Amino acid sequence: MKISIISLITAALATFALTATSSPPTAIADPTVSAVAARIELQGAVNVRDIGGYRTYDGAKVKSGKAIRADSLDKLTDADVQKLGTLNLKAAIDLRTPAEVQFSGPDKLPVGVQRVARPIDDTGLFQQMLQAIQSRDPQRQEELLGNGRAEEIMAGVYRSFFTADSLAKFGQTVKDLAATDKATLYHCTAGKDRTGWVTYVVLRAVGVPEHTARQDYLLSNQYRAAADAKLREDVKRAGLMQNPDLLIPLQEVRDAYLETAVDKLEADYGDFGKFLTQGLGLDGRTILQLRKNLVS
Repeated sequence: MKISIISLITAALATFALTATSSPPTAIADPTVSAVAARIELQGAVNVRDIGGYRTYDGAKVKSGKAIRADSLDKLTDADVQKLGTLNLKAAIDLRTPAEVQFSGPDKLPVGVQRVARPIDDTGLFQQMLQAIQSRDPQRQEELLGNGRAEEIMAGVYRSFFTADSLAKFGQTVKDLAATDKATLYHCTAGKDRTGWVTYVVLRAVGVPEHTARQDYLLSNQYRAAADAKLREDVKRAGLMQNPDLLIPLQEVRDAYLETAVDKLEADYGDFGKFLTQGLGLDGRTILQLRKNLVS
């Protein structure tokens, strides 16, 4: 079977995580959280969901129709675009790097939806993965992804969320969610790492318990499972990798990945509140506005 390198790498790149082949079991989100999450079924994207429905500490509920997290929108069908057009979208914030956009293509959006390019650095992971898979070299792929080297890369990616540029862009995304009068969609490539971090921060900022915010992060494993398995099958059939299971940790989110960012947050700022104000540059008024806009 012929496979397009673009479709292959998009899915492989569509993630920020690597590790050895002896990887831990996939972390699956709590079924109670899965029941709350409102997945938006599309043909050309698999990890699109409204983050509304979660309960806060004080019993309030995150509003639906305000914040939508997603994976890349470049492969949407006409029917998908039409469906997005029913969601009252104001803007779509694209967190992909220019290399990712150039490789996969721009978002397909309904007419009138504002396109916001806000690239967040992937520490060169996209190019590394592209080169490794295109090489068709099992030894090179093993050297890059095996023996714990991938975990080191993954930790570097999550730590890079705290560079000045990334903090500013994550902070502006939160500000946009606080200010929108309609729905705002934000996404990266797989909708799991950069997008997952934004969502985790937003949910915690409006008072959703940490455990629930973490479970929402882990839901990407459930929603991406079938597409990611197909990618591995296609990669092997195309002769690009002898051991496509090397990609499994690349395709997943894990508690350890999120914990890398949380540990960095606490080391740099002491607590979550100071991270919001000192790290993301949110003032008290914006944080209150975020809760008012997203919580009923």
